Amino acid sequence: MKIIAYETKDFERADFARAGEYGLEVTHCTEPLTQDTLALAAGCEGITTLGFSRLDRHMLRQLADLGVKYVATRTIGFNHIDVDAAHDYGLRVSNAQYAPYNVADFTVMLMLMLLRKAKVSICRALVNDFSLDGMCGREMRNLTIGIIGTGRIGRTVIANLSGFGCRILAYDPYAQGELPHAERCGLDTLYRESDIISLHMPYTEENRHFLRENSFRLMKRGVLIVNTARGGLINTQDLIAALESGQVGGAGLDTIESEEGIVHSDLRTRIVDRRDLFYLKQFPNVIFTSHYAFFTEEATASMVECALKSLSAFGRGEANALEI
Repeated sequence: MKIIAYETKDFERADFARAGEYGLEVTHCTEPLTQDTLALAAGCEGITTLGFSRLDRHMLRQLADLGVKYVATRTIGFNHIDVDAAHDYGLRVSNAQYAPYNVADFTVMLMLMLLRKAKVSICRALVNDFSLDGMCGREMRNLTIGIIGTGRIGRTVIANLSGFGCRILAYDPYAQGELPHAERCGLDTLYRESDIISLHMPYTEENRHFLRENSFRLMKRGVLIVNTARGGLINTQDLIAALESGQVGGAGLDTIESEEGIVHSDLRTRIVDRRDLFYLKQFPNVIFTSHYAFFTEEATASMVECALKSLSAFGRGEANALEI
């Protein structure tokens, strides 16, 4: 079966080389799927993309008109795909999975960096300032950590944190039962008692701006916020206001809502009009990383493998556990 892989990255090439084992013949395009690159899908039964290809209803109809039957995103999140529209046009859609350790480990790293004011230390060292003024941190064992979302990543973060001896609270309206090492609680309790709050939930329209002005007001003053999930979960303007007032004492952000077209790109010689992003970056107590908590050799190999397996199963008319 012929497929086209959009947004192919150099680090994916070796994994895509195994496509023949799945009965797939792959054409590569380094650009996202757009009106300019759509014609490349002609003659292909399946396509695979990353998250910067916008598969809205109009695009999906055009793909179906070209004879495309299957869509596999090489990402866990699929909010860039209008899944209902895909089903309306008879397209089968799948997403990817990878082990949760990469994001979970990265999350705890951000917590520790915030607690020990690592950004300030690193920036000072670059200009040979090795002073300790304002650098006194806190120890995790004495803190309460709030985890919102107890799926695979949230549970792995909890397991990682269990070794620090901290108290762990967890909120998830869709999960029940006991959690090893954590106490389930209501959202108000988590806000009120947590020293650090970390987001591990999917981005949906219902969850858009889950953390906003009203949320921050309920939190302990000086709370630290960590987001390695999706940028749209936090209202950026409200976060900025909370940082300015000191209600939020710091933030570790691997993703923000104005990142599209910015992250994973070299923009050194371009004017960038994302004022929120650059204003956030200048806070000494904000760590911004370029949406790469997922980015390990193990995860990228799994993302490609999931796409290849899904497209192969679709082509054979088989059930697919990753089908959306």
